[in-house]
Amino acid sequence: MAALACSLSSPFPTKLLCPIKIQLTSLQFPNFRTSPAFQNLKIQATNSTVTAKEEQKEDEEAMSVDNLRRFVQLNLGSWTGSFYQFDAHGKVMHKIDTKLSAGSYGEDELISLIQTLYIKQPPLYGEEPEWAEYKIKESNMFTVDKYQQIGFFPNERAFALRYQTAGMLETVLRQGVLGENDTGEESPRNLKVPSSRPSIVCENCLYSMKKDMRARAFHIMDPKGVLEMLILFLEERGSSADTPPSLEASEHNANRLLPFLGRWKGQSITKRSGVYGATLAEHDTIASLEIDENGQLIQLKRLKPEMGRS
Repeated sequence: MAALACSLSSPFPTKLLCPIKIQLTSLQFPNFRTSPAFQNLKIQATNSTVTAKEEQKEDEEAMSVDNLRRFVQLNLGSWTGSFYQFDAHGKVMHKIDTKLSAGSYGEDELISLIQTLYIKQPPLYGEEPEWAEYKIKESNMFTVDKYQQIGFFPNERAFALRYQTAGMLETVLRQGVLGENDTGEESPRNLKVPSSRPSIVCENCLYSMKKDMRARAFHIMDPKGVLEMLILFLEERGSSADTPPSLEASEHNANRLLPFLGRWKGQSITKRSGVYGATLAEHDTIASLEIDENGQLIQLKRLKPEMGRS
């Protein structure tokens, strides 16, 4: 307990003034921040904010009906192309001729993209080569968000998506290299097929701004997350030519690589999530891109690991 005495001077008459004594006491107010009512309001407000952010993020990430229609329109038509298989070091292992027929049905949110891939088989005993048929799974409003997780960039005419398996790519390799001689063995001779349970199968597609052509590149990682192989479809729409587009025809455009040569610094961030928690691994990266005396693009990459955090 403390007492404070003070006198005040004022223009008022003296009779109206008197010494003032003020006692300071400690009053115990309840801590409203720890009260159950405040905590309930705080939790409700936090949950509402989180829910609103999650809904906004879902709306941003989910493909709209208009973008789905544009995505379907971008893929429609008959495509003639070449399929290339590269090993993890960029060496060409196989080249296969392919054709793709893409159509659609339904309208608005019910629109679906249907595609059939035709693979040129190796000829048998001098006969005309046959074409194997493979039905690609449909793409619609349900699959693009739940399974394929398509990232679509309509202005750049590009998209990226993931596959749950490498079944389509394995079929192209088996039919295009082995053909009728495929016995179904897991590891056929002279043919590298993707892992039956790859950790990642991603497709990245970029369309030409000058021609009605596109490049669809796949990278496949084995169950341990190590790069297993690279796949490239180089396709042209509406082409009736017997010779499909190929990488060899683009060799004179090698000077287009010049702006990308040199030393590049960056950072790699890998997020892993699971039942028992999530981890985040970060690396500083240094990549060097050069062209050797044979005209081959050489890439050297170094990783400087940092402490992973959970």
